[in-house]
Amino acid sequence: MKLLNKLFIIIVLVAVAGSGCKKLNLAPTDRFTDLTFWQVDGNVYSALYNDYSIMYNDNLYFSEEALSDNAFSSAGDVTIISSGNATPLTGKFLNDWSTYYSCIKSCNEFLDGIKLNTTLPKDTVARLVAETRFIRAFEHFNLTKWYGDVPLINYNITQDQSKTVARTPKADVINFVLSELDAIIPDLPTQDQLPASQNGRITKGAALALEARVLLYQGTRMQDVVTVCQKLMSGADGTYSLNPSYTALFSDPNTNKVNSESIFSLQYVPITRTWQDFWDFAPVSVGGRVNSMAPTQELVNAYIMLNGAAITDAGSGYDPNNPYANRDPRLTATIVYDGYHWDAEGGANGTTKTIYIKPGSDPSDTPTNPNGPDEYVGGRQSSSPTGYYWRKYFDPSAQPEYLSGLNLHLIRYAEVLLDYAEAENSLGQMNSTIWDQTIGALRKRAGFTDPGAINYPSSGDMTTIIRTERRVELALEGLRTDDIRRWKTAETVMNGYAHGAQFSGDPSTDNGFIRAQKRTFNPNRDYLWPIPNNETSKDKNLTQNPGY
Repeated sequence: MKLLNKLFIIIVLVAVAGSGCKKLNLAPTDRFTDLTFWQVDGNVYSALYNDYSIMYNDNLYFSEEALSDNAFSSAGDVTIISSGNATPLTGKFLNDWSTYYSCIKSCNEFLDGIKLNTTLPKDTVARLVAETRFIRAFEHFNLTKWYGDVPLINYNITQDQSKTVARTPKADVINFVLSELDAIIPDLPTQDQLPASQNGRITKGAALALEARVLLYQGTRMQDVVTVCQKLMSGADGTYSLNPSYTALFSDPNTNKVNSESIFSLQYVPITRTWQDFWDFAPVSVGGRVNSMAPTQELVNAYIMLNGAAITDAGSGYDPNNPYANRDPRLTATIVYDGYHWDAEGGANGTTKTIYIKPGSDPSDTPTNPNGPDEYVGGRQSSSPTGYYWRKYFDPSAQPEYLSGLNLHLIRYAEVLLDYAEAENSLGQMNSTIWDQTIGALRKRAGFTDPGAINYPSSGDMTTIIRTERRVELALEGLRTDDIRRWKTAETVMNGYAHGAQFSGDPSTDNGFIRAQKRTFNPNRDYLWPIPNNETSKDKNLTQNPGY
């Protein structure tokens, strides 16, 4: 079993002895103390792997998509937030805050504790420290992108101190994150230097790729983004490339685990550590349960035609009566639509069949069963509220009820190419060479062959082209919400209805497209989340964001 994956079978170790005891020169022999715990190399690695396991999770990964115009969720706090009705009491704000700060606390404890180790080689200790500092930086970055100014906790504070900390300006938090990433790179291995047993460990490439993301999100340091991306693209800090198959990255159990594109992923292990979200993403006739998050018509519309034209372009060839034909192949790799040919690929979940979603389209319907299990039925909880389901991250090797051990990709080389294209374009430096390295390469990998799609365009808004490419390439990977917030387009795309397929039967309302949810986004408030009420009530030094 791979070394990193061992963390998932380790029971969390008991806490060290309480601080209330008098200090003794002789440590107890029946339990670990600060004098002994960190002298055991296995304990050090267990503590490190625990930090890996709590830094992020599948719920955070997927739920963010429904906070964007890519998806709609009819359940939980995500619905409250996307409808504009959230308050500082909304549970997700506290849950996410607590998740990130709990991991930061664990990282700071590790960084204190490893100083007591005298058995590991110095270069090994330096690497473990670097990995932990990466995780801590990642948590701070996530906090500040949602909440703005947040407490910067870069040392192991006490419980009493946690009740008096104030918010650190976002700019200072970002500078801390970037300085941490720069500092740790020399102590990390490249991806090429990792033995197979260490797949999933943090590398130089992961630190650089996260640095590129952080810089890109600031919107003012695009030349720095270019510089970092060029380092990654040069191969000097690890060899990365686009995997030949887009679909295989997410659905082939072998490729998903080992490929040239994944820079950093959440590691899962079949049976031992799994995720089950797809159970509520899939059509009910192939093993889905209750639909919890469905793609929107707005996302479907973003996929271009095979000739490179948007579906709204004159002469694109788009046929509203056959809307999914001749589209970007990533549409079929990502979204299940009416008439979809579902291939279970030999797995235990589902069968090879045609998915009928539009009411009345299933030839097996009978007068006593007019709506088959796949059909869109307004108000029925088990069916998709938009008439679409997810295909991306379908695991043909999953256990029953879609218990999956597939990794979830946090950073892919495709994102680096998109970062690079966006930064170069913002600097006015986009050209055919950069296009071929980035957007052209991504489209060729997706399966485009028409010169109109893969060649450098002679017309069109390049910013829109790049943003649309980013949207469809990274769909269901939790980054769309970040993008519409940093581009300040959320106030446009998150105001009004999120739509589903053209199934409503009322052409006088939105041309017959399903109205899934009325959304409201207040640009004077909603670009930041509120500091959770539970935290401001305990710590009077925590101020609140405007509008809450």
